[in-house]
Amino acid sequence: MSALPALRIALVGCGAIGTSVLELLKGDAALEVVAIVVPAEGVAAAQKVAPGMRVASSVPADGIDLVVETAGHAAIEEHVLPALARGTPCVVASVGALSAAGFAEKLEAAAIAGKTQVQLIPGAIGAIDALAAARIGGLDSVRYTGRKPPQAWKGTPAEQGRDLDALVQPTVIFEGSAREAALLYPKNANVAATVSLAGLGLDRTQVRLIADPATTENVHTVEAEGAFGSFELTMRNKPLAANPKTSALTVYSAVRALRNRVAALAI
Repeated sequence: MSALPALRIALVGCGAIGTSVLELLKGDAALEVVAIVVPAEGVAAAQKVAPGMRVASSVPADGIDLVVETAGHAAIEEHVLPALARGTPCVVASVGALSAAGFAEKLEAAAIAGKTQVQLIPGAIGAIDALAAARIGGLDSVRYTGRKPPQAWKGTPAEQGRDLDALVQPTVIFEGSAREAALLYPKNANVAATVSLAGLGLDRTQVRLIADPATTENVHTVEAEGAFGSFELTMRNKPLAANPKTSALTVYSAVRALRNRVAALAI
């Protein structure tokens, strides 16, 4: 039970993630989605998903306590930055956007100007709290491996020079830094960006992405070593039914972040 007033939320995006978040928040008296923000051409579709809900092409300037972004990287530039600058706190799901040079600093500057905070959610990966704590004592290395079914890589550079449907064994489609991974695979590599921002940064975090015809899950592995010792975490996430590029845990992570903002006891 919440001990705090209900938060009035503007949800940016009404795609697979946004729609799922909206569904999970139904009936939650402490968290009220009062507006959905989509491009002008998406207003009619959003109104069908949420009949009676206020649908707009920009975040309302008043009556909003929190902005939640689930729409992709461009939405941060268009909607999150202005909201932060005018003092509205924001929750960001598209963490891979921060792989662009100077963008993390731009986001932080907007929050400082508005005397508020932007929260980056862990999304599909766990142990972000442990990784961020380990960084304080000193990290030596962080490695992230992402393994997904071939179809999850369609529409990405992984299709260049190979037939994903014809793969019969695990195939490395990318190996390099987290910054390169997030730029080339923005819809698949938010995890790489999240891991790097919690740990050694985008350029020192090593990433390997694999298309594996033998798996039906999104498999994420993080290995870290440092003054704290070492850990290896492997998560086998079920993909979101509406979007195989995204783990269902991404949606649950967003809802958890929202509930923690109103809970009397949060963990």
